Amino acid sequence: MTSLRKLGSSDLEVFPLALGGNVFGWTADDETSFAVLDAYTAAGGNFIDTADSYSAWIEGNKGGESETIIGKWLASRGNRSDVVIATKVSQHPDYQGLSAANIKAAADASLRRLGTDYIDLYYTHYDKPDVPVEEIIGALDELVRAGKVRHIAASNIGAERLAASLDFSEREGLARYVALQPHYNLVSRDTYEGPLQDLAARAGVAAVPYYALASGFLTGKYRPGTRVDSARAGSAARHLESERGQKVLAALDEIATAHEASVATVALAWLAARPTVAAPIASARTVEQLPALLGVAELRLTQEELDRLTQASA
Repeated sequence: MTSLRKLGSSDLEVFPLALGGNVFGWTADDETSFAVLDAYTAAGGNFIDTADSYSAWIEGNKGGESETIIGKWLASRGNRSDVVIATKVSQHPDYQGLSAANIKAAADASLRRLGTDYIDLYYTHYDKPDVPVEEIIGALDELVRAGKVRHIAASNIGAERLAASLDFSEREGLARYVALQPHYNLVSRDTYEGPLQDLAARAGVAAVPYYALASGFLTGKYRPGTRVDSARAGSAARHLESERGQKVLAALDEIATAHEASVATVALAWLAARPTVAAPIASARTVEQLPALLGVAELRLTQEELDRLTQASA
């Protein structure tokens, strides 16, 4: 049985891989999404990440498709208490921003789509510097006190605003961010490392990185001269053009061969071992893509291997 990890200062215990829900209602239909969710939980997974805006960017969608699919799945499986559901506010076309009124209205809409009366982890999706942290934290605290949200978190936020939010929560005795969702992976380290990571470490805030596999580049399927059928192929393939990308792939290949593991598993294992990281997020649009992601729960890299990857990605 894979040991769960404590999420920051919260009482939540999560599997060391969060299943990304961005593909549900986008590149995975209801049936496929259910199959992926079933396989993930059957393997011991319990941490599902989504957002109220997924997948509003698709023509014909209006946002909330992912939450709706997850809600149907929860209802059909009767397993709500077995999983940790994380969702986000600020980007849904009908619920833009982080005003107090919008946060509360968006939370109610998410609860309806998810078919539940509580959200385990509620993120501000993108910080809105024009809204005072006092207003944001105050609204989130109301949701916690009402029992609609168990814990709060922040995604895409700078160190200064995170510090101000934590200070206000502490000073006023209000709900406090327990997790942070940064863009972070082997080919994008400066998006988290530095002041933001240092603050998270000092404050006991857990990191749950997104783009953990760099839009698929860190699966190893993008190679010179290859074509990949993926909605993210463009953003992933550009890493091939950088010296860092090539060095990282070479190190991943060598370590993956030594462990008889997939390149994706090794990339996630490096990330899972980084300071403050509780669980990387990765999504699977088919059941066949899951084993490489789930492998992070069992793969233990040596310190020498971790150092090799850290140096290659510098």
